[in-house]
Amino acid sequence: MRIIDVHTHPVFFTKGRQKSELRKLVAHGKSHGVKRMIVLGDVLNYGGTPNEEQLRLINDETGGIQKMFPNYFVGFCYLNPNLGEKAVMEEVTRCVTNYGSKGIKLEIANSADEPCMRHIAKACREFNIPVLQHSWSNTNFRPGMDSHSDPDDTALFAQRNPDVNIIMAHLVGIGYRGVIAAKGLDNIYVDISGAFPEDGLIEYAVEHLGSDHVLYGTDIPIRQSAVKIGAVLGAKLTNADRQKIFFDNTAKLLNLN
Repeated sequence: MRIIDVHTHPVFFTKGRQKSELRKLVAHGKSHGVKRMIVLGDVLNYGGTPNEEQLRLINDETGGIQKMFPNYFVGFCYLNPNLGEKAVMEEVTRCVTNYGSKGIKLEIANSADEPCMRHIAKACREFNIPVLQHSWSNTNFRPGMDSHSDPDDTALFAQRNPDVNIIMAHLVGIGYRGVIAAKGLDNIYVDISGAFPEDGLIEYAVEHLGSDHVLYGTDIPIRQSAVKIGAVLGAKLTNADRQKIFFDNTAKLLNLN
């Protein structure tokens, strides 16, 4: 069984920075069949709306993790669309050039339906990379997260930009309503990261989106590998569908060998 984890935070609120800690995480992943981990950065360390300098610090840390374990960790470039086109394009260019970033990560700086998302779409097109958008149903979210992207917001961004590949994060967070919002949008992929598994939800996503559009992810350290691997193995799926979710879909989307 081969696995790519599309949603990890090896450093989370500054914890996990030491090489010994990263080495332990790599060993943990490999013991569970995880061949690669996608590093999304310590995205909440400076709050929900990081400035340009803070983004550079986060992305440099991600790049450093990649360089320590180049055959295991793959980095995404963390951005704040509110900073404008110039800042977005300069930082993603720096990330791709210096670190070979394979995608863009967005958190809660804004909602995915806002006009500033056009800067992200431009960056995705220019570098032919996807964007992973934190998404969670606004009918059930934590107070204070005003720019939390509802799955309807992320789906609207996908509709406006059909040539941009989008990973809608957190299947349990978006729920059945999120799956329906993504249905019929060929440029949306849903990752299963975060929260505890919910019986029948992975099967529902496969039924309505197709197994080609569901990606394995944990949200480490928030959820551990065994929890999410068990969710996929316990779901009523074919072995072929499981292999797509675990490995093939992410490998194809990110051009990973």
